[in-house]
Amino acid sequence: QLQLAESGGGSVQVGGSLRLSCVGSGNFALNYCKGWFRQAPGKELEGVASLCTSGGGMCYADSVKGRFTISQDHDKKMLYLQINNLEPDDTAIYFCAARVTGGGCNTLLGRALYNFWGQGTQVTVST
Repeated sequence: QLQLAESGGGSVQVGGSLRLSCVGSGNFALNYCKGWFRQAPGKELEGVASLCTSGGGMCYADSVKGRFTISQDHDKKMLYLQINNLEPDDTAIYFCAARVTGGGCNTLLGRALYNFWGQGTQVTVST
């Protein structure tokens, strides 16, 4: 059973930066497609970034393109989300997730077929 755990959230001012981390167990580094999702208060879960180890590049939601960067470190079994130029609308709980199957960006930014989820880390952006 794959286990995921996020860290790196916090309270920052508008324009600031954060790097979120997600550590995975088992074959997390090699055998899964991974994604970052967020859920803001009163809103639905939104996929913001994804990548697959098997290739195909990274996917980003339009709302975060140019500000968010997803990456991974195979050796450390880590997934990262670098968030720059934070905006108030970025306030949310951020989750990392993993799935066995790949797909196009529309698929990978949707929550379906993500079998494994972390508990989330809170990001709060203040003015």
